[in-house]
Amino acid sequence: METGFAAMGIIFFIIYAIIILAYLGISIYCIVLFIKLATRGIKALDIYNSKNSKGDM
Repeated sequence: METGFAAMGIIFFIIYAIIILAYLGISIYCIVLFIKLATRGIKALDIYNSKNSKGDM
């Protein structure tokens, strides 16, 4: 009877570990996408500022 509970525990642990690793992978991917978006936004803001500045700099 105890071996059945141990086997179920191992199966649940493996499923839980897979879910945690998936969340970790998705969160790292989202961080990378956010950094790419931020750098693109900074470049767009630099272009906007250089086009719309009146030579005050």
